[in-house]
Amino acid sequence: MNLGIVKNKTYQDLFIIFLIFIFDRISKIFVINTYSQNSFSEIFQSKFLNIHLIWNDGIAFGLLSISEGNLYNFFTFLIVLIIFGIFLMFYKSKGLRRYSYLMIVGGAIGNLFDRIVYKAVPDFIDFHIKDFHWFIFNIADVFITVGIFFMIFIEFTDKNKEQNNYEKT
Repeated sequence: MNLGIVKNKTYQDLFIIFLIFIFDRISKIFVINTYSQNSFSEIFQSKFLNIHLIWNDGIAFGLLSISEGNLYNFFTFLIVLIIFGIFLMFYKSKGLRRYSYLMIVGGAIGNLFDRIVYKAVPDFIDFHIKDFHWFIFNIADVFITVGIFFMIFIEFTDKNKEQNNYEKT
């Protein structure tokens, strides 16, 4: 294996993580600044989409919202360990699986940054149909979710390949 190619690939992958992080940061900074300048939480409204700033001090989709410092710090440390584990899996993976991990790591680092800096994650994308509102989320959550969907898709297609190979023998 050519070490130069591996090094370039690693730099490209780290650049993708960086781009995801920057895209997430820019979107959050824009929404936070717009909110603070206009002094109202509803930044944009339409029939199916609202841009509405909320501060999530829990984990995914506001679960386990906590304000106690030690417990919050414990969950933040746990998130750091999980990100590190996913990064190791990314480093050992190839193909679409590798890009799935890149999206998950990039989004997770974006949300981790907010947990450390703001002690909460700014969420602002609110999809809804009439009175049914989905969880409010942000760009980092989009990348994490898409990465997870790709991982599920890969698992199903890999299982189908294994099943087809098993049936042929």
